[in-house]
Amino acid sequence: MSQFQPDRLLTGTEVAQMFRVDPKTVTRWAAAGRLSCIRTLGGHRRYSEPEVHALLRGEQPGGQP
Repeated sequence: MSQFQPDRLLTGTEVAQMFRVDPKTVTRWAAAGRLSCIRTLGGHRRYSEPEVHALLRGEQPGGQP
């Protein structure tokens, strides 16, 4: 695993590997508001590394447990 970088954006595949789920599951989480994403010019989703790590720790978006 790479070193944590606060401004790094992760791909859906990278997030899926961290959670050991299918990349489509990550897309569904984003659609449900569980995980926010930004879109690249090509339309691909990217996820904030700090937000992903918070979710891995069981925290809700916004820092609430």
